[in-house]
Amino acid sequence: MSGLAQILFKEGLNVSGSDMKESDATKKLKSLGINVNTGHKAENITDRIDLVVYTAAVKSDNPELIRAQEMGILCVERAVLLGNIMDNYDKSIAVAGTHGKTTTSSMLSEIMLQAGKNPTITIGGNLSTIHGNINVGSNEYFVAEACEYHDSFLQFFPYTAVILNVEAEHLDYFKDINHIRNSFHTFASNVPENGYVVINSADSGRDIITQNLNSHVVTFGLDKNISDWYPENISNSPEGRASFDVYNKGEFKGRIELNVPGDHNILNALAACAASVSTGVDMESIISGLKNYTGVDRRFQYKGSFNGITVIDDYAHHPSEVKA
Repeated sequence: MSGLAQILFKEGLNVSGSDMKESDATKKLKSLGINVNTGHKAENITDRIDLVVYTAAVKSDNPELIRAQEMGILCVERAVLLGNIMDNYDKSIAVAGTHGKTTTSSMLSEIMLQAGKNPTITIGGNLSTIHGNINVGSNEYFVAEACEYHDSFLQFFPYTAVILNVEAEHLDYFKDINHIRNSFHTFASNVPENGYVVINSADSGRDIITQNLNSHVVTFGLDKNISDWYPENISNSPEGRASFDVYNKGEFKGRIELNVPGDHNILNALAACAASVSTGVDMESIISGLKNYTGVDRRFQYKGSFNGITVIDDYAHHPSEVKA
């Protein structure tokens, strides 16, 4: 929400808001000149407001939401606003999947910045290069995470949709894995005919997700027999950081050197390669951008050591993430 507020504020709109408590995010908004109220109160909603935007965390009994509805003010969920903002960008990239969204979005951000594209960025973690989770750039390139929870990503119509993997999660909303795959298919169907769907070739639901799409479908994965983008000659440093030759449909594209550990990051990097090329970014910028990426907060983040024990902070909570 703080990132969207900054984007709209830069566009010259009158932006205000509220949060339950003060935070670094609210302090930054205030420093920009945005009015932020602490606590949710009905009196925060005035007749000067044209639109109220709320997150999934805001329930129907919220006093501000109730007041806005009583006053007849248009109220929309955050994903609706993000989708509308995204529509103003010619080359928007929405990164979806059960795992790896923040990392891949951050890799894409580094690539776009390296290429001089000045992208607008909204991601789910703090990236040191942009000093947070938001960058307000030009009106051509947009990089955003696309969360499937409550089907919020169906509000997005990106030029390039990235689908990293699809597994059973958010089962308080989705009925089963088929329900999840059908939602991802709808998300992929939102891509225009001249756009791209970048998808993991090894995902068991790939055929369901990509059936009858009008857009270009590009695959990535470790198996060159079923993938457009794939690695060869993989080597690992003592810290577990991979380097590899990257190929697209049999054509050598360059040598990738990652500064983050884990084989799963090879897949994230391949997805970033495919998505970047779909928007016209050159391989030199891709190689440099991926090398510049050193991680994001709480994604296998080294915190220090104590009595010979290495301390790592990681957001992983799904069994597949823990295993990776």
